[in-house]
Amino acid sequence: MLPELTPEQLHSRLQSGENIQLVDVRQPEEYAYCRIEGSELIPLGELARRADEVADDRPVVLICHHGVRSMQALAYLQHRHELTNLLNLRGGIHAWSLRVDPAVAVY
Repeated sequence: MLPELTPEQLHSRLQSGENIQLVDVRQPEEYAYCRIEGSELIPLGELARRADEVADDRPVVLICHHGVRSMQALAYLQHRHELTNLLNLRGGIHAWSLRVDPAVAVY
């Protein structure tokens, strides 16, 4: 089983000031429509060539629409780049919008 956290857990960790890298693996048009403040866009299709932009010295939370693409990104980074600091946002930005921040648009 791959490591994940709930939107509420992520919110709590961000509120406490934890230094977390947020990596959004959706497409640019999805990211332009809505995103979690402070997240960085690395579309899933670009991850292989941009993997060096993913931190290895602090927690990294991977984000997509519902949590499927981000889980694929997590598996790739774990297996190909041996990163052990990764978490998937369970339910993706959709769950974040519904359960943590209703100001983030739902689509």
